[in-house]
Amino acid sequence: MLRVRTDVPGAFVFVDRRFIGETPLETRDVTAGQHQVNISAEGFDGVAQTVDISATDPTELNVELKRIRLDESVAVVHKHRFGSCAGRLVATMDGLRYETPHAEDAFAMPLSELQTFEVDYLSKNLRVRARGGRTWNFTTTEDTADPLFVFHRAVEAAREKLSVRDGQ
Repeated sequence: MLRVRTDVPGAFVFVDRRFIGETPLETRDVTAGQHQVNISAEGFDGVAQTVDISATDPTELNVELKRIRLDESVAVVHKHRFGSCAGRLVATMDGLRYETPHAEDAFAMPLSELQTFEVDYLSKNLRVRARGGRTWNFTTTEDTADPLFVFHRAVEAAREKLSVRDGQ
């Protein structure tokens, strides 16, 4: 028997990549021996561990899931075809937004709508493209692209964690 409890009710439980149910979970549908158990819930880091399932005694897993967090911002210069404007790119779990006094340049979009999100370190450029839509190019006033790189890395890490839904 396998019992799985989490601090997030309804977390998905996979054993050897096979979905077996949601927490809290108690099942006999697992053979004795060593298995890979993955537990995931939307908005939380997944947990993966190797577990030895006993043939005689219940195997109990009590798992605390860690909420995925994203609260990053970077001062940027939005490069227009002619000219530019200064502002701030902000990334949270709600999405990506550009804050600027120039209302016509400001935008907000969910992270899932990012089609292109890439940094060219040498040219100090962060390119943002909305799925099926507009493209924005940003730079920094710093000597290097480090602020853009750090911002990009944090956003991509959160996006990657959010994209893992199948317990693998």
